[in-house]
Amino acid sequence: MPKRPRARCMRHSAWELKVMQYISTRGQVPPVGFSTAVAHGLAPDGGLYLPQQLPDVRSRLADWTQLSYPDLCEAFFAVFATDLERSELHTIVQRSYLKFDHPEIAPIRKLSDSLSVLELFHGPTLAFKDFALQLLGNLYQAQIARTGRPIAVLGATSGDTGAAAIHGLLGKAGVKTFILYPDGRISPLQERQMTCTGADNVFPLAIQGSFDDAQTAMKTVFEDREFADEVGLSAVNSINLARILAQCVYYLYAYFRLPPGQRGQTTFVVPTGNFGNVLAGWLLQRMGVPIQGFRVATNQNDILHRLFQTGIYALGDVAPSFAPSMDIQVASNFERFIYYAEGSEPARVRAIMQAFKSTGQYQFEHFAPGIFSSSRADDADIAAIIREVYQRYHYVVDPHTACGFVDLPDGHNLVLATAHPAKFPDTIRAALDVDARHPALEALKQKAIVKHALEPTPEAIKAFMRSH
Repeated sequence: MPKRPRARCMRHSAWELKVMQYISTRGQVPPVGFSTAVAHGLAPDGGLYLPQQLPDVRSRLADWTQLSYPDLCEAFFAVFATDLERSELHTIVQRSYLKFDHPEIAPIRKLSDSLSVLELFHGPTLAFKDFALQLLGNLYQAQIARTGRPIAVLGATSGDTGAAAIHGLLGKAGVKTFILYPDGRISPLQERQMTCTGADNVFPLAIQGSFDDAQTAMKTVFEDREFADEVGLSAVNSINLARILAQCVYYLYAYFRLPPGQRGQTTFVVPTGNFGNVLAGWLLQRMGVPIQGFRVATNQNDILHRLFQTGIYALGDVAPSFAPSMDIQVASNFERFIYYAEGSEPARVRAIMQAFKSTGQYQFEHFAPGIFSSSRADDADIAAIIREVYQRYHYVVDPHTACGFVDLPDGHNLVLATAHPAKFPDTIRAALDVDARHPALEALKQKAIVKHALEPTPEAIKAFMRSH
């Protein structure tokens, strides 16, 4: 097989040397560089960081087409991480994809002429979150080496983020990791991936309540900048811009591996609860990559589906489901979408977020879905889809990925497979009478669970972090 061209490691082009600055969606703090945006996670004014100006990458696409996954990631991040030496960026990225068990990192599985699956579950925790969190862990390690200051990482998870964050940070000197999760509302194997590491610097924090309760408390902790400075607070949730940029790369990689005639005719079908997974692809499209459209696939917790159908963003009750990582009503990354949808006006973003916080809903005056469409699947649908996909294609999908197979639009569809089915063996067995297993998960069943019960309040979280 011919060797693919490597990304340039030591030499910057003039285009890459442009200094990229990052602004808050709420517009009340000065712009910062890439490393500061990553270190803060959440902007000090409570907003989310975005590039001050999205780059146009169209002139780069021809050079990037044949790059391997790590080299493509490096070339893409060179546009954004302009305060890092290219040699340092090269080391960070190359280390981040060593633990993936497929040579393509993100392979495409063709099911039919009109349907393919982008497999994003070949990382160490068998979920798409590994793509960003392996990289973020290495960015943090480099940050600690530069500054000499340890950090405390705080995150909230509805299932996969916590495990991926913990495994991205394992073995990183100077890091303590605190992950909030809703006790009893994630799959047993997702919990074991967080609670059976044996690491003394990892603290899985089991709360009574929903993921939204955990995420709300976590965001409030980040807004206390005095506490954040005291403990060296950093974020691993998709509020951290590095997470979103890392997820842009697998859309770009998949785009290049589609047949040339299919690239601009493909709809990316994205199971999502927190909007981060689909936002990454949408931002890439805004940078000039000619992607036809995105389909937002939700489970029965369908706040995003209802938005794209009605233009109303309204809270509902969280109903536990077969797809627990999508059991979310407050999609934290939606604020980044609002920023662009409302003309990049921070004052409008602040008003909308305040209205949503006060009333639990917001109705957009002139909402247009644009290149988005959406669908929903309840638990009965999920079980039926798992059976149908297996019978038709002899392919097993996990319950989150199954949500993507509802009423697919015409043309070619690429469904993002977000997790390995072995993470949800009970759901798969009930649907197919098939045992879904993976050696890494089987090994966890013999290990002791270590977790800490905690109230989902900012005060309880800060007290626990100070004492540990």
